[in-house]
Amino acid sequence: MANPAMAGMQGGMNLNLAVRQQWTVVQGAPAAESLTGEYRMNSKVGLGLNFYNESAGLIRGTRIMGTYAYHLPLNNVDENLHFGVSLGFMNQHVNTADIIGDPNDPSVGRFNQRETYIDGDFGAAYTNSRMTIEAALPNLKSFFQSDQNSMIDRSTFYSAASYKWNLTGNSGTIEPKVVYRGVKGYNNIVDAGANLILLNNQLMFTGMYHTTKSATFGLGFNFHSLFIQGTYTTEPVALG
Repeated sequence: MANPAMAGMQGGMNLNLAVRQQWTVVQGAPAAESLTGEYRMNSKVGLGLNFYNESAGLIRGTRIMGTYAYHLPLNNVDENLHFGVSLGFMNQHVNTADIIGDPNDPSVGRFNQRETYIDGDFGAAYTNSRMTIEAALPNLKSFFQSDQNSMIDRSTFYSAASYKWNLTGNSGTIEPKVVYRGVKGYNNIVDAGANLILLNNQLMFTGMYHTTKSATFGLGFNFHSLFIQGTYTTEPVALG
């Protein structure tokens, strides 16, 4: 979801469904759902489709993107450069039915007068058998064109690096990862942690620390062609 260059890196068809719920005891708390699909057409081309829906308080947003990714093999075995671009539509509006106050507020009207607009993402990555280095620019419309009515807390850039080690006796792998990302209206965020994969890729543990002074823990497992994962993130100190 963060980098369109990753679409179709694996063979075959992959479908992903995700649901996120924050601050469950707070009315109007942020919630999001996403459905993505990716397909490796041939040795170099991958295609993707991304549907994302979110709500936070009065704000509702829906984003539908199609992705084209090109995977370029390099001279050395298992070395590749990846490039990807997504293009689609974004719609955001204020749900006036939930407003406690004056629904004719001019600022609400200006926000809802914006039509569905074209948006896009760009990403690139380098991979080999152990290392992944990547960067992406999401929300290209906001990146190239300032909009005084645009929402804060949207992603402005994404970058990450990871390295995979095999455990003793090929009992599993551990992959530390560092992420550096930007958020409009907030300090840039660093995430650092690792994935631990055991039992021949059947069981996965995830842990990450964020410079928002919160942490994320996850557990996932493979069942035939189905991968199921759940994560829990502690509240940031400022929110607490």
